[in-house]
Amino acid sequence: MEALSNKMRIVMDSAGDMPAGWAQEFEVEIIPINIQFGEQTFLSGIDLSNKDFYRLADESGVIPKTSQPTPQQFIQFYEKVAKAGETIISVHVTGKLSGTLDSARIAARELAGKYNVIPLDSASGSAAMGYMAREARLMERAGATVEQIVQRLEQISRNVQIILTLNTLEYARRSGRVKALQAALASLLNVKPVILLKEGVLELGDRVRTRSRALEFVVETICQRLGQQLVNVAVVHAEDPQAAETLLQSAQSRLNCNDLIVTDLSIGIAANLGPGTAGIIAYPVEEIRDEKNGKL
Repeated sequence: MEALSNKMRIVMDSAGDMPAGWAQEFEVEIIPINIQFGEQTFLSGIDLSNKDFYRLADESGVIPKTSQPTPQQFIQFYEKVAKAGETIISVHVTGKLSGTLDSARIAARELAGKYNVIPLDSASGSAAMGYMAREARLMERAGATVEQIVQRLEQISRNVQIILTLNTLEYARRSGRVKALQAALASLLNVKPVILLKEGVLELGDRVRTRSRALEFVVETICQRLGQQLVNVAVVHAEDPQAAETLLQSAQSRLNCNDLIVTDLSIGIAANLGPGTAGIIAYPVEEIRDEKNGKL
């Protein structure tokens, strides 16, 4: 497979997170997921900002629902951001919790012959997707082939660690996105559950009594899983900068960080887990070789 030359588009759905400026710097196109407040439907990041989302949730008392972009929305989006003949690497939230990946795959089949669309299951979400999109662009700029880029993104998806703690149970209960949470609710009164991503599915990891202990548990679990490997790390939070600062300081002192970023949790995920959700996302680093110049 030949190396690319400015003919690769990178698409990510808005369940992914990245710091301000990354979308422009790494040329990432973001397709919005749908957020439903009662009878109203919004496109996240387009006509509903993070601030508006939390304001609406507070004012209306409605716990919103999310729905994936339709195949037609994907087709229109791909046609808008790419030219005929171009390759599109399309990175999406775990297919075990959302139909977004399925919509992308249907669109890819519809557009076969016009574009080379490669939908990828991140097996995760949030900042893991942002990091994947960034690595794809950095590899492309260094002369990597599409095949090499896809292999690296699949490697990240297999090794990424996501540990979150929730501050409210209501959003997760109604969304049904956390495996086994429904059955455990009766024993979860006055506790702060910790949620783990395991093989693309959110599972209940532990239940602790205080917020501070929950944040400490997040850090301990990440450290146990990654040890002193060189890692890219993201601290994510939904309207809780204080929790993010606590996690940031712990990550800096206890993990072997290559890159360390802090991002707001996407409203697509916050809608399912609730405000106050905070956690750490991390995965092992692999050096990106410059295929053009033979240097690292």
